[in-house]
Amino acid sequence: MKIHPVQNMSNFVVRMDYEKFVDSFSKVKDFPLPGKKAQLLAAPLQRLKEMPPEIEYTKISRKAAVLLYCFPKGGLMHLSLIKRSSYDGVHSNQISFPGGKPEPGDQSLSVTAIRECKEELGTSLAAGKKLIPLTPIYIPPSNFLVSPFVGYEDHYPHFNLDSREVASHIELPLFKLLDLQIEQNLLRQGPHKGTAVPCYTYNNHMIWGATAMILTEFKVYLTSLSSN
Repeated sequence: MKIHPVQNMSNFVVRMDYEKFVDSFSKVKDFPLPGKKAQLLAAPLQRLKEMPPEIEYTKISRKAAVLLYCFPKGGLMHLSLIKRSSYDGVHSNQISFPGGKPEPGDQSLSVTAIRECKEELGTSLAAGKKLIPLTPIYIPPSNFLVSPFVGYEDHYPHFNLDSREVASHIELPLFKLLDLQIEQNLLRQGPHKGTAVPCYTYNNHMIWGATAMILTEFKVYLTSLSSN
């Protein structure tokens, strides 16, 4: 799959509803993942400098999983993002996907993604529901190798946020996601405060780092599915 900078993708996916979304993902076996080439379009320069060889980080990293949780609202498909609560850690107050580390009872990382989403957003996506895997991504500051999965509902979920972990819930329409452009903005907090990084901005939320990199792969992939 040839990767181009992500621009004006909503020309391909206009006002995506549930039926069009499901029809697009019925073709997933026919299309390769965009992979790291797409993710790196939104990678901070510092991240590239810190990245060890793949053969090293797959051995030393801790495992985690996140869920790109999609659902219809007002006839259009949306995606859940969360703003993390303030805590003593490198991802405090950042925009991310629901997710976290596996627990002993998790049979797979896809189960981890579903469980974490349920714990953080209060949703009831069944543990046996089939998810669509995206490309795992390594996060040097926390030493996690994160496996992203896409899951979707056919109805608007009942959300019940865990206030200990989630400061706010962002419902991002997919057509808005596909309109977002990669920008360069200064970090407002954290150890690299004042550093310019590639990011997306939505409703004054700065989406950067691994979340922006995963979103970029999802955008490229979704467009490739929907335009064929």
